[in-house]
Amino acid sequence: MGTIKKVKTAVVGCGMISDIYLHNMTGAFEILEVVGCCDIIKERMENRATKYNIKQMRIEEILADKDIELVLNITDPVNHHLVSSQVLNAGKHLYSEKPIDLSIEAARELVSLADKQGVLYGNAPDTFMGQAVQTARHYLDSGIIGDITSVYATLNRDAGLLAERFPFTALPGGGIGLDVGVYYITAMLSILGPVKEVCGFVETRNPERVHYFPNKSDFGEKFTLQAENLVVGSFRFASGIMGSLQFNSSSIGDEKPQIVMFGTEGILYMPDPNRFGGEVRVILKGQTEPVTLPPTHGFSENHRGIGPAELAWALRNGRKPRTSKEMAFHGLELLLGLYKSCETKEFYQMTSAFERPAPLPRGHLGNTYGGSPAEAGLAL
Repeated sequence: MGTIKKVKTAVVGCGMISDIYLHNMTGAFEILEVVGCCDIIKERMENRATKYNIKQMRIEEILADKDIELVLNITDPVNHHLVSSQVLNAGKHLYSEKPIDLSIEAARELVSLADKQGVLYGNAPDTFMGQAVQTARHYLDSGIIGDITSVYATLNRDAGLLAERFPFTALPGGGIGLDVGVYYITAMLSILGPVKEVCGFVETRNPERVHYFPNKSDFGEKFTLQAENLVVGSFRFASGIMGSLQFNSSSIGDEKPQIVMFGTEGILYMPDPNRFGGEVRVILKGQTEPVTLPPTHGFSENHRGIGPAELAWALRNGRKPRTSKEMAFHGLELLLGLYKSCETKEFYQMTSAFERPAPLPRGHLGNTYGGSPAEAGLAL
């Protein structure tokens, strides 16, 4: 780290996902110094504070602490706007879990507020900085499949099963699009750049359900899915590339996720963008079977927290973070624009754009350099 000053960081939201964030942010990324955490459920806050030897704090304390430069917002989606706006109004840098917000208008307010305050604002997902997407981008940028002409993304899940295990997935912001589809959209955007127009269909199939786990207290009780479980859409990138997606949680729980890039000289297959690693395969003109490409980048394990760490490096080095608010907003607008298209029966014209994030430098496949994966190109 040399003379680089660590970025004091606090976490708001101590739910399930906070564990992997805190594990990595306190143990893997040297640029970060996590000093406190906050949650409206006291027991959750106490658990995380004790486990990671950090301070229990009220959000008012976090916002008032002048030494805390960066706040990680990993509250439930319905609370993203409230917490994010408080952080930005306090003049602190922000990294938020996805989605950036639950409406285009509300998300636009946050982006504008960050610009007004002159602070950095990054947004999940950060998996596009993992080994799989960065390896795919390296080969695609090299022209391995020629001119890219189209792309499609697909994911299947079981919304009923998910609602039993993770109740938030039945609530607004927890559907197959906003909760999971953003990983696929972000991976495609980070490689192919902004989208010009979208159209599609969205449904919540069979919303009335019954809890069916006999060992739970709500067994036999009725509940309603308030989130989408079927999203099908098409879109055109500003570059002219055509895209399509199919996110279906009105299906089976054995996931078969995929992103496929079609080019004039071949086809490239990407693994689940909800993971950091996985095989990238390609089949070139004249071949009959795909081959696995050697990985070119590190971060193949669960490195959630790489986003806040990379933003902290961007802060120290005076550059924009790769997890830019502009790309996050564009991804949300793409998805919610598709929803609007379903309502209006017309194409939705995108109003935003963003600069394609720079790829991470190659190498450091073991994820460590000088004792820290944060040194594996995040500073550049």
